[in-house]
Amino acid sequence: MKRRSLDPETPVESAEQSLCQALLSLKDESEMEAFLRDLCTPAELEVLVDRWRVVPYLLDGVAYREIHERTAVSITTIGRVARFLNQGNGGYLAAAARASRRRATAKRRRA
Repeated sequence: MKRRSLDPETPVESAEQSLCQALLSLKDESEMEAFLRDLCTPAELEVLVDRWRVVPYLLDGVAYREIHERTAVSITTIGRVARFLNQGNGGYLAAAARASRRRATAKRRRA
């Protein structure tokens, strides 16, 4: 985490809440994609995508090496995601559960 030598005008907690509110305000996938592309460098976005890509495999109990072979994501990143899945704040699990429900709903509508 970046350490700042000067006191910022806006406290970090308030700025983090503001970012969360901005993310929640976006109405669809295209707006979210545009926001993320504006917010993140290509490398930062790649890191986020890599972390998200391994979540379903970890939830299915796939071995780290196999996940690496399927995704080319580093073993270190896979381990980091696994640690947060197990000991984090529940964000990965909440997002994965909602994504799974959305896919199931979309699949039923197509059928």
